[in-house]
Amino acid sequence: MAEDIAKYLGTDLLFYRAGHPEALVAREAASWDPVVFWAAEALGAHFILAEGIVHVRQPDAAIAAARAALPADPWSIAALHVVTTLTGSAMLALALQHSVLDAEQVWAAAHVDEDWNAEKWGVDDEVAARKAAKLVDFNAVAAALKELRQGG
Repeated sequence: MAEDIAKYLGTDLLFYRAGHPEALVAREAASWDPVVFWAAEALGAHFILAEGIVHVRQPDAAIAAARAALPADPWSIAALHVVTTLTGSAMLALALQHSVLDAEQVWAAAHVDEDWNAEKWGVDDEVAARKAAKLVDFNAVAAALKELRQGG
């Protein structure tokens, strides 16, 4: 599972940014930059940010540094794997694990673009239902991670 989480680091949600509109660019930066800056400062993981969806190869050293911050115990790794797959971001999973962001902040950061689109174009009921179902799973695993961090 740790290897699967590490694969997300090569194409993490937080590394691919909108180029416009300016308000969305600012919202992504406000939600995602604290995590990217934390990874650089605390983990020594210096990732490359890109505009749009064209793949950018991330430095092996950055991926290795972030991977080294994954917990060793299997329960925490399993929980982080669920967070990673639900959010599309190993960086957000690491931020939750290391208490850089709380669960509510991680969930909001994972849905910046989706929430932006819903505000502009309206809510798609099917998308909202899927998101609500995923939130139930996310909250359960976030609570489990919190207990694991506290030695529970």
